[in-house]
Amino acid sequence: MFNYESLMELAIKEAQLSLEHDDVPVGALVLDKNGEVISSGHNEKEFSKDPTSHGEILAIRSAATICGSWHLDEMTLISTLEPCAMCAGAIVASRMKRLVFGAYDLKAGACGSLMNVASDSRLNHQVETVGGVLETECSMLLKEFFLKKRK
Repeated sequence: MFNYESLMELAIKEAQLSLEHDDVPVGALVLDKNGEVISSGHNEKEFSKDPTSHGEILAIRSAATICGSWHLDEMTLISTLEPCAMCAGAIVASRMKRLVFGAYDLKAGACGSLMNVASDSRLNHQVETVGGVLETECSMLLKEFFLKKRK
């Protein structure tokens, strides 16, 4: 199995790139079946003025382009934050094998907190999900960002 902690550390570094354009620091990686990073993304909603520019979506789009297919069956998505409904839907739609995330999102999380799109048996695909990897580190990045915003 992959070393989720070291991969999450890479995702945290990706998330920090969001800070350069005052976006919420969320980073995502897509791994191939061997655990190699094939794409990454970080939040760019403020930068691009596009509400769909979440790190997960950008990483999935890039992986699909690199693979030449929207079928990402053997891939794993690593995200610093529990995906929202939009991102969880994209993870399911792309047929990802696994999702690993850091911080839980009690306000918008759609992979266990508010609902569980990734594992909903009513959908045509379910995604193996592992949450809470380096949760403290991922949460602190977000808390520090929002503390600065409020000042």
